[in-house]
Amino acid sequence: MGTRIEEALRLRFTHHGDTAERYGSEFAALWRAAADHSLGGKLVRPRLLLDIHRALSDHDVSEPPLTAIDVAAHIELLHYAFLLHDDVIDGDLTRRRRPNLIGSLAASAPGSTEEGALHWARSSAILMGDLLLTAAVMGFARADVPDATRLGLLDLMEQTILETVAGEHTDVALSHGIVAPDLDTVLNMSVYKTATYSFSLPLRAAALLAGASANAERTLTTVGRRIGLAYQLQDDLLSVFGDHRSHGKDPFSDLREGKETAMIAYARSTPAWPRIERRFGAPDLTVPDAVEIRDLLRDCGAEAFATDLIGDQLDEVHTLLADAELAGDIGPDAAGTILRTVTRLEGRQA
Repeated sequence: MGTRIEEALRLRFTHHGDTAERYGSEFAALWRAAADHSLGGKLVRPRLLLDIHRALSDHDVSEPPLTAIDVAAHIELLHYAFLLHDDVIDGDLTRRRRPNLIGSLAASAPGSTEEGALHWARSSAILMGDLLLTAAVMGFARADVPDATRLGLLDLMEQTILETVAGEHTDVALSHGIVAPDLDTVLNMSVYKTATYSFSLPLRAAALLAGASANAERTLTTVGRRIGLAYQLQDDLLSVFGDHRSHGKDPFSDLREGKETAMIAYARSTPAWPRIERRFGAPDLTVPDAVEIRDLLRDCGAEAFATDLIGDQLDEVHTLLADAELAGDIGPDAAGTILRTVTRLEGRQA
């Protein structure tokens, strides 16, 4: 399945790269560089779509239909568009333990100052993100499906982009102290920024393509939000308490950046906060300082609080699926497929 998705993605990049040649060699090179950096990922979102589409379909097929593969591939293009914009916003130059598109372009820019090379690279990433965002929308618009399904897919895409951008906007506002970092704001930001496009989008797209009922789609929307929130909460835990050799992130980067997470929101309400606050968000945060903050987050109950929140989300997923199965809205195959995703999430180290 992964091979089919990668083939579809390569075709998209090859097509756009060939078209780009008429606009200059640098523009064509940008498409080739983007292809190099976007391929080779875990393909979590397109795999989820195809798994659920198969489970929701009335007939058992050994190979997913081309339309489902095409829609799944365009969801991955949307994902990469968001990553590019996210890297610009965060000022990141690496991803997946190697230079990201910005880092690669900046390093290879000939005859330019460091400042000029970074401006060139970040501008290129913004523009490529815009192009991939457009390609994803057009991919949904051109899907070989009935008109009603196409309109449903486009409405879903519009809502997904709106909510993801709203979540990113809130994340930036939190990082600059523009909005209060209370728990509800942090949790809503996580749902909009991560859960909507990473889980609700592929689940709902699968339901639309399979012709599932409106009740099934509503259930999958909520299930996707719950799984996505658990995923983000777990990401936040791994950043502070996980093994960076497994998850690949800069150790303690969230503490150094002053990232507002559910753990931090909880810690603010405890007597430990004044000691945490002293060095939280310091660009020059040392490892001993970070270890002290980590230990304080554990001792004040913030780690346990986030762990319990994850458990609450996944328990709710089990309840939602059981109720939907009982009502006949979602079959046991689809429910089982989602629960296997939950099981993988529970043991995730990266």
